[in-house]
Amino acid sequence: MSNRTQDREVDLLVAGAGAGGMTMALVAALEGLDVLLVEKSQQVGGTASTSAGTLWIPGNRQSRDAGYDDSAEKADVYMRALAGNAGDPVLRSAYLSTGPDAIDYLMARTDVQFVACGKHPDYQSQLPGAAVYGRAIVPRMFDGRLLGRDFARVRPPIPEFMVFGGMMVGKDDIPRLIGRFRSLANFTYSAGLFFRYLADRLRHARGTRVVMGNALVARLYSSLRKANVPILFGASVKELLRGPEGVTGAVLEEEGGRLIRVQAKKGVVLATGGYAHNPAFRAAFMPKPVPQYSLAAAGDTGDGIALGQGAGARIAPGEHGTGAFWTPVSTLRRKDGTQGLFPHLSLDRAKPGLIAVNKAGRRFVDEGASYHDFVEAMFEENRTTPSIPAYLVCEAEFVRKYGLGAIHPGTTSLKPFAESGYIALAPTLEELALRIGVDPATLKATVARHNGFAATGVDEDFGKGARELSRFNGDPAYTPNPCLAPIVKGPFCAVEVWPSEIACSTGLSTDADARVLGADGQPIGGLYACGNDMASIMAGTYPGPGTTLGPAMVFAYRAAMRAAGRAIPLPSGNDAHQGLDAAQ
Repeated sequence: MSNRTQDREVDLLVAGAGAGGMTMALVAALEGLDVLLVEKSQQVGGTASTSAGTLWIPGNRQSRDAGYDDSAEKADVYMRALAGNAGDPVLRSAYLSTGPDAIDYLMARTDVQFVACGKHPDYQSQLPGAAVYGRAIVPRMFDGRLLGRDFARVRPPIPEFMVFGGMMVGKDDIPRLIGRFRSLANFTYSAGLFFRYLADRLRHARGTRVVMGNALVARLYSSLRKANVPILFGASVKELLRGPEGVTGAVLEEEGGRLIRVQAKKGVVLATGGYAHNPAFRAAFMPKPVPQYSLAAAGDTGDGIALGQGAGARIAPGEHGTGAFWTPVSTLRRKDGTQGLFPHLSLDRAKPGLIAVNKAGRRFVDEGASYHDFVEAMFEENRTTPSIPAYLVCEAEFVRKYGLGAIHPGTTSLKPFAESGYIALAPTLEELALRIGVDPATLKATVARHNGFAATGVDEDFGKGARELSRFNGDPAYTPNPCLAPIVKGPFCAVEVWPSEIACSTGLSTDADARVLGADGQPIGGLYACGNDMASIMAGTYPGPGTTLGPAMVFAYRAAMRAAGRAIPLPSGNDAHQGLDAAQ
């Protein structure tokens, strides 16, 4: 340490420019703190930039103003029914009570703007307190041209979420694009998107009309620029500096190897994205066999978790379910030779005429369940019957109508996808079974049983179409069940799906202000964690859309207010915790 000089002094040092880190830096700066945001890559956004961008914020003002009745109290009933006695009720209460205020703060003072989703069911709508409307909000579309050359600093979505090599498409755009020749309105809308995109490519590497998580990231970045928050790209935290009262700063390392010593008077924030690409942490915190695929940003290598451990932080993987939030993914080979992962979130699994089978050729799950619950079922079934990978099976006509994974709706020729190995394609179910390595007789019997359910509209085995979520993602034009249709006419196809996490749930234990806790349960002075470096408050459950981004931004807001000397009181009923909190 003798050859290092004190290069800089700030109030707050934030490590990681994902949604949590950017929110923390932004709010802290708006509250008057001198903030330095450090990002080890050359782009902002992390995993948030490739996400749907939805936030689960019960009782949010945007939905109430749109006429949807909801409250934190109702959501607490739902979370208690979902998680039981698991998880920290104080942290859950802090999240539910603070969420609407955090969003209102950003809406009033920054470019971070949201709109109500309207109907977007909680994932376990059969439980008390669940909501069908009003809890999900999404960022407004953002015009990347407002960032000028710095638009290149926004990490792009995965290629499979773009068309024409770089045009983002939101869920609401898809029906209009598919039906572009069905009405003048659809054609005009689609043509407008296309010509806007062509104009964008004259100046940018991709389209500047950004939606979903990319819009959220771009809006946060735009707000940081307006607030004059410096971002040091290509630098990572190598070491935390400590004193008698806790963490006092950090040593940074730039890509060229230069070390920078930063004193942080108000603290250091760990928001490095979680442990997704750290093999040792994956082995420690994830189910066996350890999933080989991840949708997280490549830079999420557990830096914050390791730094927290070194400072004596508490990690309790047993409190966080299977260690991550999951989705099934299919693998594909891109034109440039790299491997792509397509997340099967909501566009295909719930549609009528598709089933999921394991290696024995049998169904094992409600195909319309949430992506997280679908993978949890894969893990559970795999204990007794090989189910990793599993297969989504349907008719070729299904793919033309609804799409399948990376194959867009309206695709008429599946031959290229079969030749590339993305799907298996066969004229009969027996031949399809042989191509995916399952017993032909079993698969044929499984399909026959499913077809019987399609005829009655009632899935007696797994209840596909019985819950609000699956009906929401099904085909409302298909009756009697929007999620059930017979599979009878060849050719037939199947795509192989694997477990992959979209975010980690195991992380550093914190209090309600995102202060990292030591082994004794007390806050470590000067150390905060948010985003996926903070242990999830969801206790291994996945209540609804935006389960990761919501807490990332809300606890970043609480932490920033605490660092700025404006700590947000906890709701009544948490007096014991408030007393402990006030004493720190």
